[in-house]
Order: sequence, then structure tokens, then C-alpha cells
Amino acid sequence: MQELSKIPTQENIIEKIFHFRGLKVMIDSDLAALYEVETKQLKRQVRRNLSRFPEDFMFELTVEEEKLLRSQIGTLKRGEHSKYGTIAFTEQGVAMLSSVLGSEKAIQVNIEIIRIFTRIRTAVAENAAIRHEIQKIKNRLDSQDKNLEIVFKYLDELTAPPHPGTVPRRRIGFKPDMI
Repeated sequence: MQELSKIPTQENIIEKIFHFRGLKVMIDSDLAALYEVETKQLKRQVRRNLSRFPEDFMFELTVEEEKLLRSQIGTLKRGEHSKYGTIAFTEQGVAMLSSVLGSEKAIQVNIEIIRIFTRIRTAVAENAAIRHEIQKIKNRLDSQDKNLEIVFKYLDELTAPPHPGTVPRRRIGFKPDMI
């Protein structure tokens, strides 16, 4: 059995994850490089197996998204890449790629990619939970601040000297006997 070349590091994979249409995706050329195949071979296998790639597994980037991608990467140059549009693969699409490519390298790389997507999803969920707890604490503090404000307002009213021109009140209650 031939020895597999080194599996990419997590850092190398993470820097190839982009955010388009509210989804975390990887683009075809980056995946092809990770799998050590040509981009056109990867796209050919996808086109041959389109039924395995519904819209929530992959989509073609729009012209605006392509421009945004070029500005993020900085190395893509017009005319030097595939005549077909760039394909973005979601986590599920990436998982499906290993089955259509069928190489041992694709399987090993996919395992690492899926682990990273899972770690990202867990971090986002933990972040959301922490944000929710912080918001609850802020709401509680805001409520307490308002209550304290009201208490201090009443205390100020009670301790304030009488307004000028007001008649002093007659004392009510027990009066000691006058001697």
C-alpha cells in the first residue's frame, strides 16, 4: 500500500473556511489542493454525481461573491482559474466529496475537516449560551439599577427640607404631658 502524504494541519484547514450566505463553506480549489487533485477533476466528479449534492450541500458563487472571495484571498486572478464558476461546499457537501472522489487521501482529509466543522459548531453554540447568560445578567442589573434609582428618589424626597412657604405640619401622635 502506498504511503499517504501528510494530512493538512488544522490551521491550514481553518484558514480555508469562508462564510457565504450565512453558511461556513470551503471552495472547490482549496478542497482540491487539500485532496491533492486538480480542481477540474474534483468538479468533474461532482458533475457526474450531481444527485449527491443538493443545494444545501453546495452552490456556485455569484459574481459579487467571487469578487469578495478574491478580495479575501488576494491570490486569485481573473482568467487563471476554471472556466466554470467557483463552487462552495457546505459541511455536508465536504463529507459527500470523499465518497465521490474515493481516494484514501480524500477520506483522511475529510475526517479532519469534519472534526474542525464540529469544533466550530460547538464553539459557536457555547458562545451563544454564554452570550445569553450575559444578557440575562445585564437585564437583571438594569432592573436593579432602576429599582435603586426609585429608592434613592424616595429617600431624597423624605430627607429634603420643606419647601419655602409651606406651613409646618402639626405633630401627630403621642405628646408628653406638659409640666
